[in-house]
Amino acid sequence: MLFADTGLSDARISALFAVWSATAILAEVPSGAWADRYSRRSALVAAGVLQAAGYVLWLVLPGFFGFAAGFVLWGIGGAFASGSFEALVYDGLEAAGAADRYATVIGRTEAASLAVQVPVAIAATALFARGGYALVGWVSVGCCLAAALLATRLPDATQNTREAGYLATLRAGIAEATRTSSVRVAVLAVAALAGLNGLEEYFALLARDWGVAPRVIPLALIAVSLVGAIGSALGGWGSRLPPAGVTLGLAMASVAFGAAALARHPAGLVGITLSYGLYQLGLVVADARLQARIKGSARATVTSVTGLGGEVVAIALFVAWAVGGVTLVAAIALAVSATLSRWLKPAELRRGRWTSGSARWGG
Repeated sequence: MLFADTGLSDARISALFAVWSATAILAEVPSGAWADRYSRRSALVAAGVLQAAGYVLWLVLPGFFGFAAGFVLWGIGGAFASGSFEALVYDGLEAAGAADRYATVIGRTEAASLAVQVPVAIAATALFARGGYALVGWVSVGCCLAAALLATRLPDATQNTREAGYLATLRAGIAEATRTSSVRVAVLAVAALAGLNGLEEYFALLARDWGVAPRVIPLALIAVSLVGAIGSALGGWGSRLPPAGVTLGLAMASVAFGAAALARHPAGLVGITLSYGLYQLGLVVADARLQARIKGSARATVTSVTGLGGEVVAIALFVAWAVGGVTLVAAIALAVSATLSRWLKPAELRRGRWTSGSARWGG
């Protein structure tokens, strides 16, 4: 809305999104290696500061080039956070002897990030009514800086133990992500799942096409976010499921999404909501199992490789939607779900020593 009201055409707005995506893709892995080599906590601080700086540019230089520069800063900031946060949390828990709590902690974090969309949407509406884009923008800058300040208080368990140089760290992380078979398949699984999150961008359009009244769509999307938050919060419980259980849940999500798409009825929002909750649960579990397989010191780099893969999958998903619509995308989601049982199979299960209560997944 800000871009359109500033006078930008649809083509220029699309170009801005392309700049944002390209920046994120290019910065993803190098920023993960930086976090591994120097400080994951500092990477999270930088993420908040860079995003705040991006918003400042939007406010003081409204126009295509100011918006583009802001997106570059935001893209780099997002790349600094991607991988760094997961690595900081996992290594911190491992140092405390509580690595098996990772799925619970990260699941609750993801749940909070989804649930907070409700009060944020309400606050943004009130702020916009009172002060327009300027007030919303400056409050957003303050929120980003507050997040950066909070990040300075996070413990970084491995900050003083790194000896390898930057390039060596980068090579080590890429090598573990691509050459260690157990890590590689988990990277593929999480990347495939993360890419499917691009479907969220189409929920409002689907609801409109199915005849849902425009005034009801925002409320329906809030429900989707809240059920997604519940799915994420159940990540600790889901981490104790065998691979077949996770695969079944994700297959059910794909079927629910596909059935809703075929029905083309307002009631299909129920299927969308259910599928999103199951999807978020599966994503948290897959991420936890990836983190448990990473053994080297370049954890943020490996996780960033996963993020890069997720961006590529998302782009492929957008192309698939343009070519075959929602039916093709639902079929792809179901195919991804069917492969996860093999990709996420732990060493304990392959050796016939799986215990259903175990939360430790070896590589």
